[in-house]
Amino acid sequence: MAKKTVALIGLFVFLISAISSYSFFSQSSNKQLNNKLINPIGENGKTTNGSEVDTGEPKTEECPINGMMMTKKQKEAWEKRRPLGIMVENSKAARPQSGLSSADVVYEAVAEGGITRFLGIYYCKDANYVGPVRSARVHFMKMLREYGDYPLYAHVGGANCDAESGSGCANGAPADALGLIRDLGWASYSDLNQFSVPFPIFWRDYERLPDRDTEHTVYTATKKLWDYAKNKRKLTEVDEDGKRWDVNFTKWKFKDDVTVDQRGTVNKISFGFWDSFAADYAVTWMYDKNTNNYIRANGGVPQVDKNTNKAIQSKNVIVMFAKESMANDGYNGGHILYRLTGTGDGLLFQNGKVEKITWTKENEESRAIYNLSNGNEVNIVRGQVFVEILPTGNEVKY
Repeated sequence: MAKKTVALIGLFVFLISAISSYSFFSQSSNKQLNNKLINPIGENGKTTNGSEVDTGEPKTEECPINGMMMTKKQKEAWEKRRPLGIMVENSKAARPQSGLSSADVVYEAVAEGGITRFLGIYYCKDANYVGPVRSARVHFMKMLREYGDYPLYAHVGGANCDAESGSGCANGAPADALGLIRDLGWASYSDLNQFSVPFPIFWRDYERLPDRDTEHTVYTATKKLWDYAKNKRKLTEVDEDGKRWDVNFTKWKFKDDVTVDQRGTVNKISFGFWDSFAADYAVTWMYDKNTNNYIRANGGVPQVDKNTNKAIQSKNVIVMFAKESMANDGYNGGHILYRLTGTGDGLLFQNGKVEKITWTKENEESRAIYNLSNGNEVNIVRGQVFVEILPTGNEVKY
């Protein structure tokens, strides 16, 4: 089916689903809705409430996104799908988030006003609760585009150019995320905007984080999104033309954990993003030498994944320094932009050590490659990678 036809069908589905979703959410009580969504079913058919289940099978298969060793059964699942990016908010009212621990890679950057947001990249793992899901931003899309052709993108609306009011349209509308989605040919195809994807692919759960405003209540599940993309958009590991997603994808290089005696003593990493709301969004990573993991705190408290009730942990913390600028597009909230192509400086934290690095991203579709001072490409320690995008000039203490 041609993309133009798909787009027309997508528009029709959007109108129908918008009307039906409004009716559903208006007429259903919070309790009734929550009862339908407690303990969703995972990829393995077992009730997991969002957490990974260790089956005890041998982990012999390498995840191509972050090098983590996983089981043959998990590989059989990921080989039938494509990478999925999900926008997860990080305002104080959104904490604790769900599903970030299951992401292969997580990117964090300011969305606007000093408030950060996450882009979780999911491919090798399943997460039955992910959220709260929020809106699209252009700079996160620049990172998502490096995950092959037509990566799936889940979000709730996005920065846009409002032709009627002119908001977001000035200066060439450089922060118009919804416009970029259309320009890339993602709309009604690989783009999974909550406003065009019907319930129950996305849902509102008012009891998961009680007493929060409505905008902090949207959740989704990776399996639901992958299944929807397969059944409604004909997107699996191949697109509608039969082309695999990873034809133009560049893998990072990976390595195993070093032994305990080879691990370093850089035990604490701390930094902020903006001066506004600095205390609420200050990040600390504490290194656990025994497990070789970095444990995250945000706003002075451990950042817990509600799916696991454990603090978020990563094997690698990468800081990308990038030029930040205002979009000056007429949006009162102050859309911002990051230069994420070309080259820049950074820091790599792994194995209890720190290295000064440079990053290179030739264009928006090419993979960001991280290089050591000697010019050699960084080898990623197998496991989750957390990429912190900071304005150039920000201080990182360690």
